Amino acid sequence: MKKKVIINTLGCKVNQFESASFLCGFEESGCRAAKAGEDADIVVINTCAVTARAGAQSRQTVRRLMRRHPDAKVVITGCYAQMAANELAEMVDSPISIVGNGNKHLLVETALQENSCDLTMLMGRILRKKEICDLSMKRFDTRTRAYIRVQDGCTNFCTYCIVPYTRGPSRSVRISEVLKQTESFEKAGHREIVVTGIHVGLYGKDLDEGYDIADLMKKLCQSHPDIRFRLSSIEPQEISDTLLEAMGSCSNFMPHFHIPLQSGDDTILSRMHRGYDRETFRRVIQRCMAIFPDAAIGIDILTGFPGEGEKEFQNSKELLNEIDATYFHVFPYSKRPGTPAATFNNQVPKAVSQQRVSELRALADIRKKQFYSRFIGSARPVLVEHKRSPEGFLSGFTDNYIPVLFQGDDSLMGSIVDIHLEEITEKTLVKGRQENR
Repeated sequence: MKKKVIINTLGCKVNQFESASFLCGFEESGCRAAKAGEDADIVVINTCAVTARAGAQSRQTVRRLMRRHPDAKVVITGCYAQMAANELAEMVDSPISIVGNGNKHLLVETALQENSCDLTMLMGRILRKKEICDLSMKRFDTRTRAYIRVQDGCTNFCTYCIVPYTRGPSRSVRISEVLKQTESFEKAGHREIVVTGIHVGLYGKDLDEGYDIADLMKKLCQSHPDIRFRLSSIEPQEISDTLLEAMGSCSNFMPHFHIPLQSGDDTILSRMHRGYDRETFRRVIQRCMAIFPDAAIGIDILTGFPGEGEKEFQNSKELLNEIDATYFHVFPYSKRPGTPAATFNNQVPKAVSQQRVSELRALADIRKKQFYSRFIGSARPVLVEHKRSPEGFLSGFTDNYIPVLFQGDDSLMGSIVDIHLEEITEKTLVKGRQENR
C-alpha cells in the first residue's frame, strides 16, 4: 500500500520549488499525496522565518499537523528549522526529523527511513556551504506555471534580515542543469516559468561559467520560445542595462519586475545596509518604465524599522507616491534575534508600526487600481489557468501581471489567449472577454 504524504509549505517561492521537488521524490519512491481528510503516513513542514509572524506560523503549523496526524512520521525543514532546531526538538514530545536547508536533497530519503529514533537531525553548517542542493524534478505541482530555483543563499547581510544566517552564502545552479530542468517543465506542459532564488541577482557569480542573471534569462528565453518567463524579486542595483536589453529582445520575457525598496528614507536605508539611496531607486524605476511603459512593478516596503520617525516614514510614503509602482508588499519590521537591528535603539512601538502598515496598504490598493484602469478597453495576452475561479470563470494573468476573469470553454485552459479587459471588480480583479470570438 502506498504511503500517504502531506507537504505543508510556508514562505517564499524557493520553498515552494523545494516542496514540489520533495513531492516528486516521494511519488518516484512509490508514495502519493494524501487526499483531504486522509490520515498521512509522512508529514513534511517546510518552514519560514523571515518575520516573527512567519516563525510563529511555523510553530503553530508543526503543532497542528502533529495533532492531526499523531501516527505520522514528521519531518521539519526550512528556515525556521535551520534557525531554531533545538527549540523545535524541545517543543514536541513525539519523534521528529529536522533537516537543515543545506541537506534538503536528503529529505525524502530521511523521511522514508525506518527507524525508531526520537530525534533525527541533519543540520550541517549552512554558512560554510559551497554547493547548492540538487533538487531537480520532472514536473511542478501545478500544470500551468512552475517555479525554477536557480540560486540559493545571500551575502548582503541586511541588518534586519535573518535569511543569510538560515540560507548560507550564494550558490548557483549550473546553466546546463537549469536548461535541463526547464526542458522537463516544458515536457510536463508548463507554459510559464518563474525564475527564482533567495538573491537571484547574484546568479552565476560563484561559478566559473561566465553567466550572470541577464545571460541566463536570455538563454532561457531563446532556448524555449514557447514558454513565458518571469523573473522573481531582484535588487535595484542588479537591474543592469544588459538585463533590460534581454527583456526587450525576447518577446517571451514578461514585462514584470519585483524590486525591493524597503524604505524611502536614506538614513533608514543606510541603517538597513541596503547599498543604495532613494534617488538611485527612483532612477532604476524610471529606466524600467522608459523602456517598458506597460510593465508591472511590484515593490517590497518595510515600515517600523528602528529609528523610523514620522519624518522618515513620510519620506517613504512620498517616494511611493512619486514612482511608477503597480503594487506593494507591505511588511512591519520584525525583530529577529541574531541580527544587528535587533540591538538598535529607537525601536518603533508596535501600534505605530501597524498604523503605518495600514496607511501604506491603503495606498497600495489605490495604486493597483490605477494601474489596472490604464488597460481597461485594451487587449492583453493571458495564460489561462487549469482551474476555474470559485464563481466559475476562467482565470489567468496578463503578460504584465494583471489577474483576469472571463467566460470561456475548458479547452482554453493552458493556452495563451488575447483578452479584452472590460472592468475592475470589487476584489481588484479585471473582468474581460475573449477577443475575436
